[in-house]
Amino acid sequence: MRRISPVLLLVLALAGAAAGFLIDHALTTAGRPTFTPSILLPIFLVLLAVAVLALAWPIRRSTRSATRRRVDPFRAVRIAMLARASSLVGAVITGFGAGLGAYLLSRPITPPIGSIIATAVAALVLTIAAVIAESFCLLPGDGPPDPDGQNGPRLEDDDDDSRAAADTGH
Repeated sequence: MRRISPVLLLVLALAGAAAGFLIDHALTTAGRPTFTPSILLPIFLVLLAVAVLALAWPIRRSTRSATRRRVDPFRAVRIAMLARASSLVGAVITGFGAGLGAYLLSRPITPPIGSIIATAVAALVLTIAAVIAESFCLLPGDGPPDPDGQNGPRLEDDDDDSRAAADTGH
């Protein structure tokens, strides 16, 4: 299991931006009001970011402290997957909010876009928090990360057999 790719997050943000722009354009050309997210959405996104970090913190504390306590690997993997999913959702919503804002700012009359900006910023906070939480679920490695993941930080569910096989030349 590897860390989430920043390129993937960027691609998802761009796809979300295109979707937001096109949805608002389609709504406007159909004579309907533009899409405006609820003011509760940014609040829930920030709460999710706090929850993801709070769930990942005990794993970081136990893997980085001088007295290493046993970490349940299944719990660590579940939290890492929650963090990964949150970063993906955060990237898409960040792009979607940016696309909505870009479309509305391209119009001759600028409507109030406070909730759109708040949603995009909260989604960006979620993405950053989720990437940090995912890094909390990494076990410290004994060297810098290599492109193939050998001798560097690894996620809790990486098996030691693959490292042993790589070390012995199998």
